[in-house]
Amino acid sequence: AASKLEVSMPAVVEVESGDTARIECNFYIPGNGSYTYIDWSYVNRNNRVRLCRITDGNILEENTDYKGRLLVGADKALSISRVTVQDIRTFVCQVGAGSHGVGENRTELYVYSEETPSCARLLSPHGSTLCSRLSLPLQIAQCVGRNSFPPPNITWHKNGEQLQPDGKMVKILGTLTRESSGLYSVSSTLYTHVTREDRNSRYHCTVHYWLRGQRHAVESRQVNVNVFYPAQHVKLEVMPSSALVKEGDDVKLVCEADGNPPPVFSFYKRELEDSWQDLTSLADTNSGVLNLHDVNKSSSGLYRCQTLDLDDMRQLEKDVELVVNYIEGVHVKMEPSSPLQEGDSVSLSCGAHSPVALDYQWRDEKGRKVAEGNKLFLSNLTFETSSNFSCRVIAPSVPGLEQSKQVAVAVQGKPRIVAISSPLYVRQDEVVNLTCKAIAFPRPSVHWNVNGTAHEYVENQHIASNLTVRVNHNLLRAGAMCRVSNALGVSEKHIQLLDQKTSESKGVIIVAIIVCILVVAVLGSVIYFLHKKGKIPCGRTGKQDITKPEARKDKIVVEVKSDKLSEEASLLQGANGEKRPAADQVGQSVVHCPN
Repeated sequence: AASKLEVSMPAVVEVESGDTARIECNFYIPGNGSYTYIDWSYVNRNNRVRLCRITDGNILEENTDYKGRLLVGADKALSISRVTVQDIRTFVCQVGAGSHGVGENRTELYVYSEETPSCARLLSPHGSTLCSRLSLPLQIAQCVGRNSFPPPNITWHKNGEQLQPDGKMVKILGTLTRESSGLYSVSSTLYTHVTREDRNSRYHCTVHYWLRGQRHAVESRQVNVNVFYPAQHVKLEVMPSSALVKEGDDVKLVCEADGNPPPVFSFYKRELEDSWQDLTSLADTNSGVLNLHDVNKSSSGLYRCQTLDLDDMRQLEKDVELVVNYIEGVHVKMEPSSPLQEGDSVSLSCGAHSPVALDYQWRDEKGRKVAEGNKLFLSNLTFETSSNFSCRVIAPSVPGLEQSKQVAVAVQGKPRIVAISSPLYVRQDEVVNLTCKAIAFPRPSVHWNVNGTAHEYVENQHIASNLTVRVNHNLLRAGAMCRVSNALGVSEKHIQLLDQKTSESKGVIIVAIIVCILVVAVLGSVIYFLHKKGKIPCGRTGKQDITKPEARKDKIVVEVKSDKLSEEASLLQGANGEKRPAADQVGQSVVHCPN
């Protein structure tokens, strides 16, 4: 345990300007003694100025600049409200304890105040952009940090790297001002020479300050420099690439120079005898773009872009070759060229002219690809293979560049009738449609030998005629004739009409004959089955009705008679068509049994 009076206080108390500072005073009196008084004071030019005295729980505040801002807590700590930088002083706590003597200690009060720094830029027509010639030093910006304590420090940065003054290329001028409030304001101005490479550089300042024993930093906004310099190089490009330009495209010739500000652009196209056509009126001279719309073969040639720097009147130029790809003269040759007949063969050859390599395809009239290459061979031609074929010429190296040529392969010949509605079953006075369908080239005409209403239509190179007529006795007897003809021949076919009632009667007779045959077959099978079982005795000769009781059991003749001999006799005929005797038309089965 301590044997004398001890007073302890924090060495430093830091507080923001405008806040309340709290300074603690802790003391120890031996033997748990009590204090006689506690004095709070501050040091002013080596003199002490008492702020207040605490005795027996009473607080006596002195009449000082702090009156009204002081507060002593139950733990005897001194609180100072609304601190300013003028309160940056040394504060003393003194404790008197009678026989134990007097003890004291002191605390340094630090007050900080900081505002975000600002970057004051030179006024320019480009806002945050500064302009400079290469030969002139440039004031980049002025950075200001206001109302801070202790005084802050300002550094400059270019593209994130800190700049160091060297007295030649980089100069930094700074000023420090103490305000009436006791706070400090600091100003720093950056001067530097710029080069062509600084056209995209970004500058900013950083204000460094102390607060609560720690170092802090605030960065300003960035500013860039618009550096003026003449052009050294010029570039002229075709967009899209000249290798991909085809007839009908829109093309841009883009001219670029590395000077700032951009120079004035002019455009020319070389004509015959090394003369140049001025195209500047068609171009945007500020942006350096020449637009060519719907280019064709004649648009190909050498183009030139010229630049003029208005400061030093320096002129640069650049040429580019524009090649407009095209396909022309597409033609198809057919061998033989004479009219084709069914069964003939033909060879088709396709050709075209272009500055680039070409591929060939053959397609039919439905757009289906039938062959590749510039030749197409067709053999064994028919009317059905007659078609319009197209030769499609493609430039693989130039997307979208293609041309087509169509040719008609026509097979000529007299008409061929491919379908008729014959035989046709009809009824008397019924209205029916007679159909005749044929194919031929040249296109044939269809005629009927009977009167009616005809309708023709074409389907897949076929011509079809529908004749609407009313059935009469003459039509049933003679039928109808379809006659198809063109310049190369005539084809005819007869359509037979059959009475539907006659066909129905014949059908009934045929069914009756089939039924009779089936009955005879069934009865024969039954008799054969009974014979095998031994139920029917038989004789060697003669005939005997199985219904007669006097017949001998071992001489049995089985005779099956039809009850409709007269009716069916007329139906059963021999091979020569003559009627057979009724006796021969009796279905018989004679079985001779052994004794």
